Amino acid sequence: MLIQHFQMLSRYNYLANHRLYEVCSLLSDVELKQTRPAFFKSIYVTLNHIMIGDRIWMGRFTGEEMSSQGLDAILYDKFQELREARFLEDERITAFIDNLDDEILKVIITYKNNQGKIYSDPVNLLIAHFFNHQTHHRGQIHDMLTQTEITPPSLDMHRVISP
Repeated sequence: MLIQHFQMLSRYNYLANHRLYEVCSLLSDVELKQTRPAFFKSIYVTLNHIMIGDRIWMGRFTGEEMSSQGLDAILYDKFQELREARFLEDERITAFIDNLDDEILKVIITYKNNQGKIYSDPVNLLIAHFFNHQTHHRGQIHDMLTQTEITPPSLDMHRVISP
């Protein structure tokens, strides 16, 4: 059941990101990068942060750990490049989650966070965190979109998965 749940979250992640990027594509570069009252200060930096987090966690899950340039780094200067990378990353996430088995969910991963602290956590907890992290920051972007002339997309899971 847990694998099926993670597959549903993966599907939601894929669809929600597509919805969010579609709406964000309606904004100018200036609007995307405008400083706003939010943790990562702009829609664009927050979109980049989600990508950074996804790559760090996917690296930990697959044993190809990515070195972090900082959680607010800009990986792509142009929105279209970030969007294309996002969709490729979502395909990578989907393939990984689609191939989960019960054995990997029992694995304990030891990793160092960005502050240099060492943790050891079970994969099942980390995958749940992985999807929760994305949802959390998409919510921040949703809020920042309300500060523009663009209507934010509905990101309610049941309406994204089953419109």
